[in-house]
Amino acid sequence: MASPSYRIAFEDSAFLHEDSVRPARLQLELMKPERTLLGHHIKSTIVVFGSARVQSPTITKQEVAELEARAKKGPESEGLSEALHKAKKRAHYSRYYDEARKLARMVSERFQQDHKRHYVIMTGGGPGIMEAANRGAHDVNARSIGLNIQIPHEQEPNPYITPELCFLFHYFALRKMHFMLRARALVAFPGGFGTLDELTDALTLIQTKKIEPMPIILFGTDYWKKLLNIDFLVEEGMIEEHDAKLLTYLDTADEAVQFLARHHREDVPLNT
Repeated sequence: MASPSYRIAFEDSAFLHEDSVRPARLQLELMKPERTLLGHHIKSTIVVFGSARVQSPTITKQEVAELEARAKKGPESEGLSEALHKAKKRAHYSRYYDEARKLARMVSERFQQDHKRHYVIMTGGGPGIMEAANRGAHDVNARSIGLNIQIPHEQEPNPYITPELCFLFHYFALRKMHFMLRARALVAFPGGFGTLDELTDALTLIQTKKIEPMPIILFGTDYWKKLLNIDFLVEEGMIEEHDAKLLTYLDTADEAVQFLARHHREDVPLNT
């Protein structure tokens, strides 16, 4: 009876972590959040992507001020010049924190009601832009969702997610599936590899008709036009012109909310 073989399978942690049991783990990671979201009557979501490194203007201004003070005392300090340059870049992008917060606040206030819960803000659950979006919903006492992922850094859940709607994933694939299952629109703020991965995954699913078309907003025209040369892809025949039209470039929360209101539909089937 002391042998591991005598343990009930679902109570045997070592067994559940074996490679051969991966299909069961994948299924569980799909089912657990799904059951919870159904239980909370979450009908549809607005998914907000963006960098974990874009902090609030208050934080970034303080960071720049501290580095500038250090530079005056010891301008030759190793690495200080580069650190100050990066801090100023973060300060430049911090305006998107405020815009993401405002967007989420406006969307939650306009669309989310207890008996319907449409257009619930969903993020990756971490800091930066994700925190800002969850915070915007929190500002108006609305629910919001966070899908955290086990990675070495940047993925502690932010404090503004609705606690019972904060999930932790091991598999990126299942996390991305949950991003899309109830999505009615996607808003991508400036970000890095993770944001690009999530954005191009959604575009591919729409292009290949695996999911229903939805508005995809690239928030921050200058950033995205510089990062992604969509016209080049069309010119080279890698995508069609109608594929390029899947993307809409906007720069303010007010524009984004007006755009979402024009495309608001509750009768679109869930993405399966």
